[in-house]
Amino acid sequence: MSEQNGKRIQKKEAKEKRPSRLSRGQKWLLVLVAVLAAALAVTVTLKTLFVKPELPNKGEDTQGGDTQGEDVIDYGDGVQPRVSGERKSQDYYTVLILGRDTGGGGNTDTMLLASYDVTNQKATVMSIPRDTMVNVSWDVKKINSVYNMNGGGEKGIKALYKEISQLVGFEPDYQVIVEWEAVGKIVDAIGGVDFDVPYPMDYHDPAQNLVIEQPAGLRHLDGDDAMQVIRWRKNDHDSPYGYNKGGVGDAGRMELQQNFLKAVIKQMMQPKNVLNIGKIAKVFEESVETDLSFQNILWFGKQAFPGGLSMDNVTFLTMPYKGVAAYSRVYSKQLGKDFYLDYVVPIAGKLLDIVNNQLSPFKEVFTLSDLDIMSVNADGSLSSTTGRVEDSAAAKAPTLIGSGKKDESEKDYITDENGNLVDPDTGEIVTPPSETEPGTETPSETPSEPTPETPATPEAPGTGTETTDPSGSTGGETGTGSPETPDKPEDPGIIVVPPEEPATPDANQGLDPVTGEPLPAA
Repeated sequence: MSEQNGKRIQKKEAKEKRPSRLSRGQKWLLVLVAVLAAALAVTVTLKTLFVKPELPNKGEDTQGGDTQGEDVIDYGDGVQPRVSGERKSQDYYTVLILGRDTGGGGNTDTMLLASYDVTNQKATVMSIPRDTMVNVSWDVKKINSVYNMNGGGEKGIKALYKEISQLVGFEPDYQVIVEWEAVGKIVDAIGGVDFDVPYPMDYHDPAQNLVIEQPAGLRHLDGDDAMQVIRWRKNDHDSPYGYNKGGVGDAGRMELQQNFLKAVIKQMMQPKNVLNIGKIAKVFEESVETDLSFQNILWFGKQAFPGGLSMDNVTFLTMPYKGVAAYSRVYSKQLGKDFYLDYVVPIAGKLLDIVNNQLSPFKEVFTLSDLDIMSVNADGSLSSTTGRVEDSAAAKAPTLIGSGKKDESEKDYITDENGNLVDPDTGEIVTPPSETEPGTETPSETPSEPTPETPATPEAPGTGTETTDPSGSTGGETGTGSPETPDKPEDPGIIVVPPEEPATPDANQGLDPVTGEPLPAA
């Protein structure tokens, strides 16, 4: 019996050990097919993950030639920014990056214009100060007023895109709008950022539910720490660190944000952050509005990091500017005396050089008439390098209410964190009335189109503090003071700075309007 069972087992084993019908070569062929299939699957995945962006076809003519429907912006009678032409290299892209503070009324106080020459692996990022004077039809001409003056939302962004395009002479290829909260989320997604906080930061604003408490020194910042650091520009008046000692104003904040951005880029270049793509994609989906896809963003990252972009070939700079004071019709009417607002205006020649050599994607050279750069004339009127001022009333010398001199007995108005004029006695925002005088425009969400008027030849803008690169020796606040020790009660924003004689303010004399340098003695 056992012998029969043994034979059955042997027969069963013999059946199980039957030789394969596939030859050794066929087996290797199957393995090769499996490997190729896996490689093909990976290739397809990578192709869908990294998608090269196609340059938007904005047309040859924004005035009605080769138009592209809703992508075309109506610039009216204003300067027509360049939208097409031969590029400096095969893959040369420009991006407008806007930081929007959803907790502060939607202000777009962070504005960056970036160019990336993928072919030659060079990049430039230029910060645009929020107090930059732009050629608009309403009275307060600060660039950060454009978004809200046009009703916010998509219309506000489109209007801001238009003003920046006219300022630099060309339309950026893409735009990226980042909510403030996204910065902290991205920092958390990549595991935090090592950053040397340059100052002890101590600022509290209950109205915005804003608390900034950061010690100085090299630390590993999480998302909340990062948000506090990049929003800070001054300490509380009663801070133990000192208000004047600790404040840096907008110029210092732009430099701080640039340095922080460098730290974030370095952290994101770490190989370990490849594993965090999913987290970053979620932040992108929730808090970023752009005409680029996330796959496009990843393509840029792939070209930059493995592609050989060195931080030595990435230039961070601030738009070269100087400070000026310009008469405000609406605030003068509201407050019953002559009021002047602080602005910054580009140093025309230096900005033109940056546009031609670092920002513009086009080979064709720009001239000053291609850039819409504002300036203040000796008589207090405003001019543009294009020869056209949108606000016809501002193109004329202001009609003063009184002597134009500051009455020292009157109270000094200050500004809040968002640049709004505040009455120090009541703590309430001073809201300017609508203009009703003949020949003026009414500030509204949809500003009216003024009658074009050709102003006088631009005079030199005010001296102020000239700023080109935050790392240079000339960086600082507008007007008087320095980045470390600003001497204004609130800095910057809408600030009362009337000159001694507004009809012929000395602050607007003695500088070359193109170079910003002192004119030679007669």
